[in-house]
Amino acid sequence: MINVLIDMPAYDPAIQELQGIPGMNVKQVEEPAEKVRPLSTDLIRDCDMLLCTFLPANHEQMSKLKMVQISSAGYKQLIGQNLIERNVKACNALGVFDIPIAEWNIAMMINLARDMRGLIRNQDEKVWDRSARFQHEIRGSVVGIWGYGGIGRETARLAKALGMKVHVLGRNGISLRENIYCVAGTGDREGKLPDRVFLTNEKEIFFRSIDFLVMAIPQTGNTEGIMGEAELKMLRPHVFLLNPARGPLIKEQALIRALKEGWIAGAALDTHYHYPMSPDHPLWMMPNVIFTPHISGSSSGPHFLERVYAIFIENVMRFQSGKPLLNELTPSQLKGD
Repeated sequence: MINVLIDMPAYDPAIQELQGIPGMNVKQVEEPAEKVRPLSTDLIRDCDMLLCTFLPANHEQMSKLKMVQISSAGYKQLIGQNLIERNVKACNALGVFDIPIAEWNIAMMINLARDMRGLIRNQDEKVWDRSARFQHEIRGSVVGIWGYGGIGRETARLAKALGMKVHVLGRNGISLRENIYCVAGTGDREGKLPDRVFLTNEKEIFFRSIDFLVMAIPQTGNTEGIMGEAELKMLRPHVFLLNPARGPLIKEQALIRALKEGWIAGAALDTHYHYPMSPDHPLWMMPNVIFTPHISGSSSGPHFLERVYAIFIENVMRFQSGKPLLNELTPSQLKGD
């Protein structure tokens, strides 16, 4: 008998599927929560596999725990929790937000190219203006994607379908993506879609070749502030910058200057420097900025639970058969290296 504990909102089709697996005993936390707190000993004592966002505060008492699946792509909450020492496998939810964030990227490119902010302002003020600046196309443009994980790959697939060229900047080029969750029919598993791939030492050539720049790298100690004044000035003045990744990847004051002084044409920002951003922050009112409150992909999305549970069920099946798990975190990652 395998004892599964779910500390997540219920997704009934998945619960029924789990319960239908022979030898599976499924329990649910009555009031799931996205926070660290202790759970009753009766719930956790015999748990073999756990689906949650945060480990319970008393998880050290889970002596039978073999696998934990979290509902977020970020995994800071697992670092330093002695999972390696206890031989507990841990997996994140990488891939759950690839589709909505990639669609946000495409929507923002079209909105920026056609200056939809300007059109909406004109509508509000009852201004009839049919200027050419509202009629640009993105077909034939070059989108530069910095980082080529799941979000970058799904953005590339959509961009190619719209007749765009795709350039990618990465540390180690592009490789086959295995054992990472991906919704069927999406992404670029084999890495064949980009028209050009640039390595880190070719950054300036990459920047000079693109019309849109999509930030698609994680925030780490090495990437915070990776886009500063020097990098922003490498971009051509007509370039639009999109950041659905993490706000601090781009140096705040450098970005403000770039937008005010015309180093770049504009930006779409879904990730920020403060949560919430202060009402008097200059980015709110810049006419060349689209500012969204970190909603390009979130747990409020209509397919979030469906996809998180899909990863978990697949990993339960893989664990039982001894196959590699989806999105399994390495010992180095769990140590925070």
